Amino acid sequence: MLRIAVQSKGRLFEDTMSLLGEAGIRVSSSKRTLLVQSPDFPIEVLYLRDDDIPQCVATGVADLGVVGLNEYEERQEHAEIIRPLGFSKCRLSLAIPKAVEYTGLEWFNGKKIATSYPVILKRFLDEKGIKSDIHLITGSVEISPGIGLADAIFDIVSSGSTLVSNNLAEVEVVMKSEAVLIGNPAMDTVKREILEQLLFRIEAVKAAEGQKYVLMNIPTNRVNDVVEVLPGTKSPTIMPLATEGWSSVHTVVSEKRFWETISRLKELGAEGILVMPIEKIIP
Repeated sequence: MLRIAVQSKGRLFEDTMSLLGEAGIRVSSSKRTLLVQSPDFPIEVLYLRDDDIPQCVATGVADLGVVGLNEYEERQEHAEIIRPLGFSKCRLSLAIPKAVEYTGLEWFNGKKIATSYPVILKRFLDEKGIKSDIHLITGSVEISPGIGLADAIFDIVSSGSTLVSNNLAEVEVVMKSEAVLIGNPAMDTVKREILEQLLFRIEAVKAAEGQKYVLMNIPTNRVNDVVEVLPGTKSPTIMPLATEGWSSVHTVVSEKRFWETISRLKELGAEGILVMPIEKIIP
């Protein structure tokens, strides 16, 4: 059985539990239980603080973990990144008071920077040849300049609303982050086999993201034109209809180009266009 460490609350928790659910893995999220076994899959979930997850995976307390790339990089534990997961995206950025004129990275020379991510910040500043005083804070970093504790901050930015509410301006993006699946390098063969099954399910769920299944009726003499517009996953499925001169075309369309594609289909004579969500795509 695999043990996977998951953040016990917050957006990362919600996104992780959603992914497991879509992969057919039911797990109770009771706040009173820290270790819960799934009835559908040989896996148990260990609920932890996000900053404890890299160490737990590295030491073998858990076989896998879902954690932000920022926490993984900051903790520098001996665990391997198995797969980026594409959710809980954010960035680590330097921010300064809005009223201050920013002149470039050299502005930070001799300045005090408050952060909860001293390792990542020091690495960045060293690479850029900037000498700053890094002040470690584990609480609300964004208030530091306002109370005179620091000249600037280095913190997670998602929407940027927290910076705005504290009269701060984002001036340098140091690192982009998202949730990643990490693993203990010493997993045995049995656990690796279960991991492969888990990855198979995750791949099927992730492959369906941003995709729509589209069915339409099209004049048969326009099928070749439609094929050029709709390559589909490999190629569109084309079937003749009972009405002579008409065919049914089935394909997968990326949501990013959805309305552009639909408009083109209408121009080609498509009728009765039916659009359906896709839950999984099995490679």
